[in-house]
Amino acid sequence: MKEEINEVVKRLVSARKVAVLTGAGISAESGIPTFRGKGGLWRNYNPTELATPDAFNKDPKLVWEFYNWRRQIISKASFNEAHRALARMEEMIPEFTLITQNVDGLHQLAGSKYIIELHGNIWEVKCTVCEGIYLDRSPDLGPMPRCRNCQGLLRPNVVWFGESLDYNILREAFEISGNSEVMFSIGTSGVVQPAASLTLEAKRHGAFLVEINPEPTPQTHIMDISFQNRAGEILPEIVNLMSCQIQT
Repeated sequence: MKEEINEVVKRLVSARKVAVLTGAGISAESGIPTFRGKGGLWRNYNPTELATPDAFNKDPKLVWEFYNWRRQIISKASFNEAHRALARMEEMIPEFTLITQNVDGLHQLAGSKYIIELHGNIWEVKCTVCEGIYLDRSPDLGPMPRCRNCQGLLRPNVVWFGESLDYNILREAFEISGNSEVMFSIGTSGVVQPAASLTLEAKRHGAFLVEINPEPTPQTHIMDISFQNRAGEILPEIVNLMSCQIQT
């Protein structure tokens, strides 16, 4: 594994454009449950059935109960060593972009600055009437939160199953991936589209691909290097070595 880490560091030190794609696995190391992992059920409901426009239209109170539960869990979580290592990496790369499928905001808390949030942010709310969007980090917004401007019913400003991602955000993510010299895939299953295609886009344009995930994924075979480890173990080591080489 030492040789692989040294190779990744060598690529990073000489690279100008680096992209990173993160998924639920990096936040799982902070204790945030994933939809697809163990403990994925909430009150015997499958979250993938609750995080939909249809579920919200049918029973918004139930959906908000689920999201208030998630907000409470995330509000108690802290960014971990992997989040912090990526923030440090950003400081050493001329053009660094973090593309995340996560909605928890932990990358921002860790110090990352240039972030593309593919699936939105759980701390933002959107009015279903006036479509106003604003930040509210309250752990619990109550059973039926209302807009501060028009009193319309609020919803989490996240992309639900069955909804399309914002076209401009997705286009930027593909453009950055395609222009990257090195691209990381961290803590993501490699099956959720269209995010899973970002690494394919990077590969198509000649990027060096690095995967960090405890288990192999359907994309492991296209990676130049794949670490079957926790991101919190591998990333700090990579960044520490980067720092030493840049300083010397």
